[in-house]
Amino acid sequence: MGLDMNLFQARNESDLKEWFNLDYEAWQSQKESFVVGEWRKANAIHNWFVTNLMEGIDECQRVEVSDLDLKDLKNLCVRVLKDRSLALELLPPVSGFFFGSTEVDEWYFEDLQRTVSFCDKGLEAIKEGKTVFYQASW
Repeated sequence: MGLDMNLFQARNESDLKEWFNLDYEAWQSQKESFVVGEWRKANAIHNWFVTNLMEGIDECQRVEVSDLDLKDLKNLCVRVLKDRSLALELLPPVSGFFFGSTEVDEWYFEDLQRTVSFCDKGLEAIKEGKTVFYQASW
């Protein structure tokens, strides 16, 4: 158990729902075609999505992510990576049920680096006419 977070791309939400209804083997074979990024226990990033896109409500709901959202998140990550003293101000870790560590340590900064890459992939998907969604579970 733990905080599992995903960024998906799809032509539309019905495509995404169709993929979620696949059995495990079909899911694994098609996973690369729609998963933009996967995090595990990157609670600061999850908190950003909950605060900025989910109106503070964290119920494992799926939410659409715009290009502006991805640019904002990427810019915050880049700022913190350049000046680590900004971490608690801009992207603070949060505690939660199986959310992992709240330390601002090397794992935290690795999550930010991966997030920059995922944002770039999501922005590319949007340029290709796809829709990007975020969803977490625990």
